[in-house]
Amino acid sequence: MKINCIAVDDEPLALDIISAYCAKMPFLNLQKTFDNALDTLEYLRNNPVDLIFLDIQMGGLTGIQLLNALKNKPHVILTTAFDSYAVQGFDLDVTDYLLKPISFERFIKGVNKVYEKIQSETTTIPQEKSAPLSPQETEPTCFFVKTETRIEKVNAADILYVEGMSDYWRIVTTSKRIMTLMNAKGIEEMLREPRFCRVHKSYFIALDKIDFVERKHIKIGNERIPISDTYQKRFFELIEKKKSN
Repeated sequence: MKINCIAVDDEPLALDIISAYCAKMPFLNLQKTFDNALDTLEYLRNNPVDLIFLDIQMGGLTGIQLLNALKNKPHVILTTAFDSYAVQGFDLDVTDYLLKPISFERFIKGVNKVYEKIQSETTTIPQEKSAPLSPQETEPTCFFVKTETRIEKVNAADILYVEGMSDYWRIVTTSKRIMTLMNAKGIEEMLREPRFCRVHKSYFIALDKIDFVERKHIKIGNERIPISDTYQKRFFELIEKKKSN
């Protein structure tokens, strides 16, 4: 799925950053950039888009005034150097609010929210002749995680398990191991059911990569992963669902 988007900001450097970030995301198609709201309104009359990256404070019309002028609002990610606009932005039902300077990691989180919302909207539309999408097809197929030296792409289908190691998480795939600094909530948002399952405070596993389950341990590759009491009920519920499918 491609998300068609535009970026609106009166700062050239800000537009350059958004353009560079969009180029790194395989599902984003940045159609055009604008440095003012009036030209943006004119473009949107004949060119509907899925997403707008929108600065709030601009000369002439502000980003908020532009939003209020739109009849059919696309998904919106507000970008600004001032956090005082956050409440007003969310009152307008924007998808996310990015505070400048925008990090790539925070950008990824924002556009993933848009991706998930569009997927959800698409899959709730009745389709008489189309087969229903599987859970795997409604999830992001890849993630971008920050290591010490770079941003690295991880294919969801390649992940075996993820192990917590103090302040870091080790993502183990079929071809590599990646260390990333991320909290447990961030990992949990990335590795969602039914493809993935948390089985221990320090482990998330890919259900389709399990070799076997023995007592309170899961065998994946060369690793024996413990199942804690806290997570075992949900784990076995997901296993039973897969058995019945």
